[in-house]
Amino acid sequence: MVLLHGAAGTRLSWPAQARRLTGCCVYALDLPGHGKSGGEPCHSISDYTRQVLAWMEALDLHRAIFVGHSIGSAVAMQAALTAPEKVAALVLVGSASKLKVNPALMALAASPETYLQAIECIVAWSFSRRAPGRLVELARKRIAETPQAVLLRDLQACDAFDISGRLGEIEAPALVVCGTEDRMTPLAGAQALVGGLRRARLEVMAGAGHMLMLEQPLAFAALLVAFIRGEAGI
Repeated sequence: MVLLHGAAGTRLSWPAQARRLTGCCVYALDLPGHGKSGGEPCHSISDYTRQVLAWMEALDLHRAIFVGHSIGSAVAMQAALTAPEKVAALVLVGSASKLKVNPALMALAASPETYLQAIECIVAWSFSRRAPGRLVELARKRIAETPQAVLLRDLQACDAFDISGRLGEIEAPALVVCGTEDRMTPLAGAQALVGGLRRARLEVMAGAGHMLMLEQPLAFAALLVAFIRGEAGI
């Protein structure tokens, strides 16, 4: 299983329950320019996808379940289109077939002077009203460690992403997971995604926001296990 984090995230955007899933070999990646990965952040979802597939080739990983959050879900879907033989199944979290970014957020992220305001917007829109304050503060701290140029490139890559006309080409079984309080990628986008994919089902997590895997880690891990053992047939 390969975990792909969201914009301005790292492998720690995934809870320990997912990174250490029992009975599964899990790789939690830092995408280029993020966390402990060197290099520059990519300019597009296609570029990130090429990097991930090259990493798989270097490790001689022939096939994996791709679990992607937000921009990571876009990379996972692009991989299913680019190299379907590498993708055993998809888990798409906080996802949609196109990831248009709020213009106000993009404008804030584009300037070093307003970058911190962009972070505040992302944090405010990513968690539910019930999210523990300590969790929200930790997320704020981790996102603030991301350079402004990295966040901006991630948002630009998301904004340019649109595979709504190609969803029917994806043959891998998919689990789409969305929180009822997701303000970054609302439920309607997840529902449209399920409607366009050939083999997909939707799980809605009540009371969770965009960072649902951090807000409800045990429930999220249980969904992963059930999907792997059940519908994915793996």
